[in-house]
Amino acid sequence: MDFDVVILTDHRYVAPKKSNTYIENVLLEDRLVLEALENQGLKVGRKSWDDPSFDWSTTKLALFRTTWDYFDRYSEFSKWLETASKKTRFINSQQLIHWNIDKHYLQDLSINGVTIPKTVFIEKGTTTTLADAISNSEANHRFNADTFILKPCVSASARHTYKIEKNKIIEHESIFQELIAKEAMMLQEFQKNIVSEGEISMMVFNGAFTHAVLKTAKPGDFRVQDDFGGTVQKYTPNQEQIVFARSVVKAAPELPVYARVDIFRDNEGNWALAELEIFEPELWFRLNPTAAHTLAKTIKDKFFS
Repeated sequence: MDFDVVILTDHRYVAPKKSNTYIENVLLEDRLVLEALENQGLKVGRKSWDDPSFDWSTTKLALFRTTWDYFDRYSEFSKWLETASKKTRFINSQQLIHWNIDKHYLQDLSINGVTIPKTVFIEKGTTTTLADAISNSEANHRFNADTFILKPCVSASARHTYKIEKNKIIEHESIFQELIAKEAMMLQEFQKNIVSEGEISMMVFNGAFTHAVLKTAKPGDFRVQDDFGGTVQKYTPNQEQIVFARSVVKAAPELPVYARVDIFRDNEGNWALAELEIFEPELWFRLNPTAAHTLAKTIKDKFFS
């Protein structure tokens, strides 16, 4: 059978034998998108990206939704991405995905006028200590804080994300050396307002805002992801926040079909970008099911009209 669109997931969520709230949410999100696409008259399937039996030339489009094992299998995934891209068309585009997977994209957005946290990138194999990386950044007036965040440039769900107090830098030296030997890392000033106010995730489809949620960390933590006990609730943004989110997607190399723009108030009190997710973002359709229909119509109009 040929498809118009195949929704991409990972093998754990194709036909899970166990169930919990997390898995139920994954299945619900994918089902809402699948049904919305079908309601547009499209032939839709759902496959694991690594399905060895599926011929990717039999679908016109592949829509990345819950491929959430890619960062644990990055080398394998990258090879698949290259091969499959020759057989089908990706939503969002392959070029945009390659750009967005690596958080060096924040540099590009900053150059294009988007406010981001104060950030220093430490490339794989760099010979430095964590203390030197921080002190050099302070000397160059990049940092002016007592607490920092260390995280990989290719990551998700707060993998290898560390909150580091200035007086405890030495305690993180060993893991820092292990990490930079294997992958590029980034250092950022800790953003206190993410803890006190939360982080706003704004969904933007083809440049138009659809809905938003507010993510807050559990007491005593700094990570807003629900994997770490964070909570999510519906949120109504003001016009300033919507304008900022739309300006972020317009600063990307091409306009994404769908995007999640995570924003927060930075240490200087300005709206700033935490992440621009245009590859396989959680979009919280379960909190706003009509947005799934908005995305489906966007896809129908863009690729099938």
